[in-house]
Amino acid sequence: MSHKYKNAHKVYKSHLKELAPMIIDMIKNKSKKSKPRDKNEIPVNFLSKRDIEAMQDYSVIRMGHSTLLFKIQNQYILTDPVFSNRASPFSFLGPKRFHDVPILIKDLPFIDSVIISHDHYDHLDKQSIKALKDKVGTFYTSLGVGKHLENFGVSKNKIVELNWWESKIKEDIEFACTPAQHFSGRTLSDRDKTLWSSWLIKTEKGRFYFGADGGYSSSFKEISSKHGEITMAFLEVGAYNEKWKDIHMMPEDAIQAFKDLKANVLFPIHNGTFDLSLHSWFEPFDRIFSLAKENSIDIRFPIMGEAISLLGYTKTSTWWKRG
Repeated sequence: MSHKYKNAHKVYKSHLKELAPMIIDMIKNKSKKSKPRDKNEIPVNFLSKRDIEAMQDYSVIRMGHSTLLFKIQNQYILTDPVFSNRASPFSFLGPKRFHDVPILIKDLPFIDSVIISHDHYDHLDKQSIKALKDKVGTFYTSLGVGKHLENFGVSKNKIVELNWWESKIKEDIEFACTPAQHFSGRTLSDRDKTLWSSWLIKTEKGRFYFGADGGYSSSFKEISSKHGEITMAFLEVGAYNEKWKDIHMMPEDAIQAFKDLKANVLFPIHNGTFDLSLHSWFEPFDRIFSLAKENSIDIRFPIMGEAISLLGYTKTSTWWKRG
């Protein structure tokens, strides 16, 4: 049997017998508002290449779901790029994007670095990687995921695979691979054969944590203990359910993870783009907004395509409450 990766703190196992109840749940208990009525419910700030080139240093733009474009030390860093219409192996089936992307890949400038957290379809998108491969300097990813990238046409010399607690420095920016409580696999036969990770982007001016996907565990405390206080934490708040909270944090878990990381600002991700659970599309925003207020946490909610500062204050709105 080939090697399989494991979580550090909680064993997560799912069985085929659980699939039928999950499908029934999706049919019977799914919110009627799991998707927006139309794409105009989710505002998008559309961007040109000139807009991207004009980004302030130490700023970030949310493209959707877990796709973020950072400009740090005048380098562009893109996380889990999913620009396709569906988070699926099929162009005609699977979770469909709620909103247009703020910019097409062909209009992006050269991207210095791409971070791929793991191999699930809503984080590793074949068509996006194929479109990006010739305009990216380095792909940083978890152990085993590089093979997917090579299959999508990425040159092997552009790929850096890391294990948890390993890091690489590129032009004074450290890319640190850190643990996540999740799993991997793109088919029924490759479960956990590649590693899943969260990532930290570290510079002299700040530490920016990209949580990607995962449940709550004591890893957040370990990450803070090893790497220090986090400037801004991009944490999953969406696609959750009590039945799979071990691999997708509940909003309350995200608050605890934020505290464990000793972070200064919370930026919720993994929401507002694809229908991946039973809750309404706007519930994650409502719940984390209320929890952040109760806990006096500084939180950001930029619209898709809106640039905000990584170091200073940028006023954002409760845009999902419109209408």
